Amino acid sequence: MGFFSEDIAIDLGTANTLIIHNDKVVVNSPSIVAIDRTTNKVIAIGQEASMMQGKTHENIRTVRPLKDGVIADFYASEQMISRLIKSIPTLHRRFFSPSLRMTICIPSGITEVEMRAVKESAERVNGKEVYLIHEPMAAAIGIGIDIMQPKGNMIVDIGGGTTEIAVIALSGIVCDKSIKIAGDVFTGDIINFMRSKHNLYIGDRTAEKIKILVGSVTEDLENPPEEMSVQGRDLLTGKPKQVVISHVEVSKALDKSVVRIEDAIMETLSQTPPELSADIYNTGIYLAGGGALLRGLDQRLSQKTDLPIYVAEEPLEAVVRGTGIALKNVERFKTVLIK
Repeated sequence: MGFFSEDIAIDLGTANTLIIHNDKVVVNSPSIVAIDRTTNKVIAIGQEASMMQGKTHENIRTVRPLKDGVIADFYASEQMISRLIKSIPTLHRRFFSPSLRMTICIPSGITEVEMRAVKESAERVNGKEVYLIHEPMAAAIGIGIDIMQPKGNMIVDIGGGTTEIAVIALSGIVCDKSIKIAGDVFTGDIINFMRSKHNLYIGDRTAEKIKILVGSVTEDLENPPEEMSVQGRDLLTGKPKQVVISHVEVSKALDKSVVRIEDAIMETLSQTPPELSADIYNTGIYLAGGGALLRGLDQRLSQKTDLPIYVAEEPLEAVVRGTGIALKNVERFKTVLIK
C-alpha cells in the first residue's frame, strides 16, 4: 500500500498549524479560518484569513478553530486541516487523494473528549492510521534529546494557547504542568496595556506585531530592538492616532503573565523526584514554542531558577519536527505514541 498512503505529521497549534511531509515543513500557516455567515462556506484559511482578521464586515467572520490548544470549533478545524493537507505540493499533484498515516500532537493536559475530537477530525480528512503524541514529548524529540535514556530533561513549550512544562525520563512524562498562559495571553496583555497607558485601542493583529517586533520580558537587553510606531483608535476622541512604544513598555505589559509561567516552572521543579532534579541541574531547561522567541526570556528564567536555559534552534518548529521523527520511527517511539 506504499504508493497509496502518505505520512504526515501535524502540529495543530492555537496560533499556527505546521505540517511535515517527507522530512520538510511544507505548511506553516496561522490557524485562522474566514467563513461566510450567509452560506457557512469557508472563504479563506491561514495567511489569507489572517489578513482579514479585525477587518471583516458582518457577512464574514474569522474563527480561530483552536482555543487553549484544543479544538473549539469542530467544523472550522476540519475544514482548515483538510485544506492545509490539500495544499501540500506533492499531494496536490496526485490524481486521487491518498490515505494518510498521521501523527498529531496534543497538549499534555488534554481530556479524553478533546482527544477524540482531534482523532475524529483527522479521520474525516482521510486519516487511516492516526497517532497522537504529547506536545512536550514531541518538543523533546524535536530538540534532539534522547528521551529513552534514564536521565531527566525539562522542557518548557510556550505556544499560542498553552504553556506545557514537563520533566521527561525513560520515554515518559514524570511530572508535568499545563497552564493557559501563552502567546494569546501576551497579545491580550499588550492590548490592555495600550488601552490603559496610551488610551489607544488596537486589534489583535497589531498587538501580535508589537509582540514580534519589540516584544521583551526584561528591560535591560544587550541589543534592544528599535522603537515602534503603533496606530490605532484614540479612546477619548475616537480619532485614529499613533504612539511610539519601546521594548521597556512591552516588558512591563507582559510582566504579570511571565511571573505566572515562572511560578509554574518552579512548581514543577518542586514536584520533581530528587534523582531527576540532579539531572536537570546538569542539563538545564530547554525552551521551545513561539514564546521562546521573546527577547530576554532565557535570561529571566535563568535568574529565577539558577539553571542554564537553552532555546531550541527553531523553537517554532521543534514540536512538529519531533512529531515527524516519531512518525518515521513508529516502532522505536511506540511507547510515547497514543494509538
